[in-house]
Amino acid sequence: MEKVELGKSGLKSAPIIFGGNVFGWTLNEKESFKILDELFELGFNTIDTADVYSRWANGVPHGTSERIIGKWMKERKLRDKITLITKGGSSLQPGGPKNNTRDYLTGAVKDSLLRLQTDYIDLYFTHFDDGETPVEEALEAYQKFRENREIKHIGASNFSSERLQKALDIANEKKILAYEVFQPEYNLMVRYKFEGEIEEICTKNNLGVTPYFSLASGFLTGKYRKKEDFEGKERKMFADKFLNNRGEKILKSLDKISEKHGISQAGVALAWLMNRPGVSAPIASATKSSHLKSFTEAVKVSLSNEDMEVLNKAGETE
Repeated sequence: MEKVELGKSGLKSAPIIFGGNVFGWTLNEKESFKILDELFELGFNTIDTADVYSRWANGVPHGTSERIIGKWMKERKLRDKITLITKGGSSLQPGGPKNNTRDYLTGAVKDSLLRLQTDYIDLYFTHFDDGETPVEEALEAYQKFRENREIKHIGASNFSSERLQKALDIANEKKILAYEVFQPEYNLMVRYKFEGEIEEICTKNNLGVTPYFSLASGFLTGKYRKKEDFEGKERKMFADKFLNNRGEKILKSLDKISEKHGISQAGVALAWLMNRPGVSAPIASATKSSHLKSFTEAVKVSLSNEDMEVLNKAGETE
């Protein structure tokens, strides 16, 4: 499978990154290993996780996703074949304050290395900007880990355009480790969080872009078209807000393109992201073997300019 470059970082990734938020949440360890095995066999080598993943699951502690991934890599002896991404800086308690201080991030990185059973992390993200800590404090903390070869590259996620630009400017001024990849929420349903100022900053600075919620928490799979479809589903809290006129219009456009190419709506939604300006590789999750089919569909399909225009117009206004 042809790899893509994540901006100027030099990191190479599969064209779709697997989102590890499902590990320890909707998938137990055995089920997670099965999906990871199948994912690797298909040629997808990049996995994204975070120290907080599984924190919201009943009785499942934070860091469970990292523990599962670490155990899988060790048992399969695949660490050197995986591009590993994790994040820190978000609260370990749902709804709690973010923390980008040097001491907090130093502890977070060390804990993640232990859970992942690895000596290094390929790409480490500041998960959320706390809005208060000087941006250079996080960068200086990461610089130490870079010097120790425990972090290879760093990225920012969920930053405002002002704080992202400030972090880039200060890194340049102080000649310290700089963010090389940005991770926004971005999909056909949610476009405003990336398009515009953030996109311009990423393009100007040659930042890799790895969008999360690429399928709008499952809404863009086309499986959820009325409120009853969400009943009893974990995704209800994230995706039932998309059940509106705009959502219906977007689903109809996905139906049209998926029928034309003979692939799933999810495959089309991922392909749309892969073809958007500035995007390096979208992040998507799967809980069943059949869900991985949309990954290979997205990689293989060739969307025409007309296809892209149909999708673009459907999702224009919010």
